[in-house]
Amino acid sequence: MSAYAPDPGRLVGRAAESGRVTALVETARSGQGGALLLTGEAGIGKSALLEHAARAAAGFRIAEASGSEFEREFPFAGLHQMCVPILGLLDAVPAPHRDALRVAFGLTTGAPDLLRIGLAALELATAAAREQPLLFLVDDAQWLDPASARVLTFLARRLAADPIALIVAARPSPAPYVGDGIPAELAGLPVLTVAGLSDDSARELLSARNPLPLDERVRERLVAEASGNPLALLELPRAGGFAPPATSSAPTLVERGFQARLADLTPGARLLLTAAAADPTGDPGLLWTAAAELGADVSRASAEAAATGLAEFTTRIRFCHPLARSAVYRAAPADQLRTVHAALAAATDPAVAPDRRAWHRALACGGPDDDVAEELERCASRAQARGGVAAAAVFLERAAALSLDPERRVARTLAAAQAHADAGHPDTAAELLSTVDTAALDDRRHAEADVLRGRIAFTRSEDDTGPALMVRAARRLAGADPDRARECFLDAVEMGLVIGRAGGLIGQIMTTVRAEAPEPTAPDVLEALIVLATEGHRAAEPLLRAALDGLWTRRPALASMIAAELWDVPTLTTIADWLVATGRESGSPAALRLGLGQTVVTATLAGDLGRALAATAEEQAIAEATGGTPLLYHRLHLAAHRGRRDEMLALAGAATRGAGHVTNLHWTLALLHNGLADHPAALAAARRTDAHGDRFLSVPVLPELIEAAVRCDERALAADALDDLTERVRATGTPSGLGVAASARALLTGVEDHHREAVEQLADSPLILYRARAHLLYGEWLRRRNRRRDCLVHLRAAHDMFARSGAEGFTRRAATELRATGERVSARPAGAAHETLTMQEIAVARLVAAGATSKEVAIQLFISKRTVDAHLRTIFRKLGVTARSQLRGHPGL
Repeated sequence: MSAYAPDPGRLVGRAAESGRVTALVETARSGQGGALLLTGEAGIGKSALLEHAARAAAGFRIAEASGSEFEREFPFAGLHQMCVPILGLLDAVPAPHRDALRVAFGLTTGAPDLLRIGLAALELATAAAREQPLLFLVDDAQWLDPASARVLTFLARRLAADPIALIVAARPSPAPYVGDGIPAELAGLPVLTVAGLSDDSARELLSARNPLPLDERVRERLVAEASGNPLALLELPRAGGFAPPATSSAPTLVERGFQARLADLTPGARLLLTAAAADPTGDPGLLWTAAAELGADVSRASAEAAATGLAEFTTRIRFCHPLARSAVYRAAPADQLRTVHAALAAATDPAVAPDRRAWHRALACGGPDDDVAEELERCASRAQARGGVAAAAVFLERAAALSLDPERRVARTLAAAQAHADAGHPDTAAELLSTVDTAALDDRRHAEADVLRGRIAFTRSEDDTGPALMVRAARRLAGADPDRARECFLDAVEMGLVIGRAGGLIGQIMTTVRAEAPEPTAPDVLEALIVLATEGHRAAEPLLRAALDGLWTRRPALASMIAAELWDVPTLTTIADWLVATGRESGSPAALRLGLGQTVVTATLAGDLGRALAATAEEQAIAEATGGTPLLYHRLHLAAHRGRRDEMLALAGAATRGAGHVTNLHWTLALLHNGLADHPAALAAARRTDAHGDRFLSVPVLPELIEAAVRCDERALAADALDDLTERVRATGTPSGLGVAASARALLTGVEDHHREAVEQLADSPLILYRARAHLLYGEWLRRRNRRRDCLVHLRAAHDMFARSGAEGFTRRAATELRATGERVSARPAGAAHETLTMQEIAVARLVAAGATSKEVAIQLFISKRTVDAHLRTIFRKLGVTARSQLRGHPGL
């Protein structure tokens, strides 16, 4: 591609693009790393820009990789390519992470841990960069296996403090993608879109590449047909004439050009090129063995094929461009492709590469084959054991297609759909399920399909059919497997609680559950919820407490809802701590992220904003490392607590648009607006949570509903909500619950004793937000009665607690009240860390303050040690400290 210009150091018409690439390389040379994603259609010049980067990186160690459409099913194949040049430094990586990388590369057995693999790759890269600057070049990243792409993105976001540059080239992807067709796994990288050449640049390129002057009409036709695509411009003359401009894209025309080179080849040479195109490894030993199996004269065929310029046959088989490989493969008839794949399967060692052998066997099949299907099923098991859920899904889907036995075909189809759903491809999973003839299924299989459909629906925005599908599955299982049926009914309840309360959904579900759930063999959580729905909190409270014992190990989200309903703050904290500890010990990203999210909520309620921000930063780091989307619920709670209206509304918009739904979205909106004294907006949000009078497991919204209703003179609504809140807290009997109810009662009644009761009950409560609000409401009540001396005590206490906990909206409310008394007050505390540091800086500062080394901080936050040290320099400057020991006890940490 660098031959686009007569001077190999200059790319025609690419001054801006090559300048940006050069700048990235030079910035890395100076010690500040970075990443860049080049996007554009095939042949547009991305590979030429990668070559330009390599030329600019004199003195760098260069590690290259290229995605292959034939290797997307093999987890970590792309990452292995990237790391081969630096694997000699693997001993510099700490043992747990080194072992994780060895597992990923198949060098040892074990289950891969994506978090440790990402950090191991980062540590390996930074070890290499200590010797000399490092440049990663990745071409055709749209074909990287998803696991490698996620690790690559993890690396890209953590290079700022290291002499490492990462440049990735990818075509717009037809697979799950974000804006502009960027593959979903690469989302968030800085993007440079490579557009077509201008007509003048295209003419210059044609002149540079053609020794004889072109007829002007021919030249202009070539320029028009190529539409600015450099590779198309150079290949069109080989394509055997022009195509009507409206019928062919530039990449299609390029493929035609490549295929034109096949026209005069002997059958043996074409067969060899087809076999080379079908083998993604580029291993000549494998190709020569397969060619012999095909009866080809290897020496003659390879020389003839190489003369076309499509591929070179040296120590590694390389095509001149990925489109050339595709063009050769697509030009072969179906029967020849099957023959080629059969030869490659025969040449592949089943002990060394069993999955590739099985895949070649599958592609060689002209119809169903149970032996191959069984082999693919074994491949799927191996892929799942190595963390390749997406690969397992593809193997199982192909196994189902090759299954002769109808029962095995259904079982494999359901397993493939489950794997696709687990891999984050719900649409593919749903499409597979639609191929299953449910009329021929027995109740158990039918229920299995309904459960899977319900879980897929649960991941989709604006799809509330999940609970109904779970109920349908439960009905099918009620007779044959009553315990499993009860679990499906409980799934329906939990889904309904998470989706929300629109249309009286929870009431409908509970009516069905009460009528149809099989009798339990022993008291369980479903029975406790039924009693709660039918007999109220007083009867259900002991059953709910009993059900909480151990529930968080199986259903932590539901356990947290029940603990909140009981105002059981210690249990909420215990659940969060258990999830974090379990996630760290087991390496489970899901448990760790859920635990960190719950930590944010409990820390926010306790007024520990530093801990909440640090947990948020760590959850985000894990989400990025595993290719997930950061959780929203705790971010909503944190933004509402802090009074960040714009941030909150953006998060709320994401919650309603994104996959899945967020529990108590409207509760957090009501909290936000009450804090900002926008009580009409708070009432509107609380009413949406309270739709259809559905208050099942909804106690946190009641204080917000009562305050907003009182302020908006909706006293009947407030009184009704207060009765409900009072019944609940009296059943639980916790001081925190009783204090919150007393504060709400004081708002409605205006009785001073109720204010005093609230302050006294909440005096030792860990719920700083509610304790401060009780003081604020009492102080407001006193000020309006001109009791200045008395009100100042409570308003100052409220202002201090709100300010220290970062509740900016409520702090402003308290400050306004204080100013009304003539006090001079600042709305913000001086020197609080959360006012000056970013979330990640707070996370680093808290860990360092607790005694962690830079290396330990790097491991926990999935960043490099150099990045930790860079953060510390910034933290010291912002906080005006000079030593790690000075961070202990700093305000806001």
